[in-house]
Amino acid sequence: MATTTPQEHAMTTVQPRMTNPAQVLPDAFKGIGSLLTAVAKGGVPTATLELVALRASQLNGCSACVQGHLEALQGAGESVDRIVGVATWGESPYYDEAERAALALTDALTRLADRHDPVPDELWREVTKHYDEKQVSALILQIATLNLFNRINVTVRERADQPSWKQG
Repeated sequence: MATTTPQEHAMTTVQPRMTNPAQVLPDAFKGIGSLLTAVAKGGVPTATLELVALRASQLNGCSACVQGHLEALQGAGESVDRIVGVATWGESPYYDEAERAALALTDALTRLADRHDPVPDELWREVTKHYDEKQVSALILQIATLNLFNRINVTVRERADQPSWKQG
């Protein structure tokens, strides 16, 4: 019986199951694009939106999204410390209070089933201390949209090294 290296095993088992549904149903992609356009106009710094996206993707185990947001953060000039630190943001010194509130909201909304009151009043007060209603709306929609992307991509096994959105 032939054995394979971990890298060979990964390359043979992580193959897309199907075309990404957002490409199969183009109107769905248009709707998602409209959500992201609205989020971008919500007044939250782009870096914060990308950190939130990276965190949701980490929690959901979406390698394609983790890779995509890593590349976006690197392209925006974010430090390696801030990018890597997202995985342990609660103990990491690289984020200001507003970013910490956004990351805490990301954890809460991504892990809804983990507690009876997923978004406790204390968290809500912290978020609204740093963001106005338009910005909170953008954060909520960013987190929800990323959770949608993550669930689609994990289900169809979107590849991190060859994501469908980069294919011509």
